Amino acid sequence: MIHLVIRGCNMKIAVIGAGNGGQSLAAVLAMRGNEVSLYNRSLKRISPIMKGRKLKVEGESSGTARLKYVGTDMEKAVANAELIMVVVPAFAHVEVARKLSKFVSNGQIIVLNPGRTGGALEFDKVFKEEGVREKVTIAEAQTFIFASRISGPGMVKIFRIKNTVPVAVLPSKDNDLLLPIMSDVLPEFTLADNTLFTSFNNIGAIFHPGAILMNAGWIESTHGDFQFYLEGISPAVARALEKIDAERCEVTTRLGVQAMGAKEWLDYAYDAAGEDLYDAIHKNEGYRGIMAPISIENRYIMEDVPMSLVPISCFGKKLGVETKVMDSIINIAGAVMGRNFWEEGRTIERLGVEHMSVEELWRYVEKGDKDA
Repeated sequence: MIHLVIRGCNMKIAVIGAGNGGQSLAAVLAMRGNEVSLYNRSLKRISPIMKGRKLKVEGESSGTARLKYVGTDMEKAVANAELIMVVVPAFAHVEVARKLSKFVSNGQIIVLNPGRTGGALEFDKVFKEEGVREKVTIAEAQTFIFASRISGPGMVKIFRIKNTVPVAVLPSKDNDLLLPIMSDVLPEFTLADNTLFTSFNNIGAIFHPGAILMNAGWIESTHGDFQFYLEGISPAVARALEKIDAERCEVTTRLGVQAMGAKEWLDYAYDAAGEDLYDAIHKNEGYRGIMAPISIENRYIMEDVPMSLVPISCFGKKLGVETKVMDSIINIAGAVMGRNFWEEGRTIERLGVEHMSVEELWRYVEKGDKDA
């Protein structure tokens, strides 16, 4: 059994996923004095750092981190971990949950970084399907804590650490279990009311898919050789994103959840205030230097459309909210990629909540009572 005991800032942590976010998070957690293991599903991404187990960090946080373990053995990575930080695209959550279900121990805390929309619900559903008997805590963050990129083998650059990242446990009656993490390991985390707040105030759903599609020609002709936010989000693009955000906020409000608009979130997370969304984005120094993806086939489409926009739209239809612009983005993304994101995505059926009323959903996310 794992007992969560904070010894100064020396926690045993497993980071699942070694992309831009996983490497940067593992490095910062290690530099903060924790014993960190880094797992990746494939060898290619982590082979440059397996031997030395070192990561060099530059940018807003800088230094050299030494990791306890780096490899592709999940069982070894999570053994004795008090905290498991899942940092993979949301479309990989089911695969990770199934594999992780075989190795979890009582008392472990799992945080999805981020959950996108419905991440904790999906993870919990998989654990139940896999017959997990251990008492583990599943939580999700609203967004990822850093704007970061891998800058070379064993090197990551952190452009900006967000001021505050809301996080919640499913169910939220167990939110207090996160307090030791927030006080000693990740003070940037702040408790949200529940996972409905973190899931439906998913700002990646607003900033990513629409901006990619409206810059598709530029991305394909330059292979992403422009600043994604500061050059790719023009006034016209920003106006489209504001429409998508308004639809998201209406769905969120109908669920009885406090909606945080994208412009408000920029001020909250980055201290970037503006008269409108375009102005706020362009006043965010944390976005400076972040280049566009080299291809339109990237997580801003492959993750954020099926795992963010689709569930928001599906909940909207259940609640009688029109999401015309959002649906257009989903349909265009499907046409561009040759995929049916409506079938692939996190529908309410796939999340296992299709028969729940709003009141029953709230009882589930707050008290864990799914059969209310």
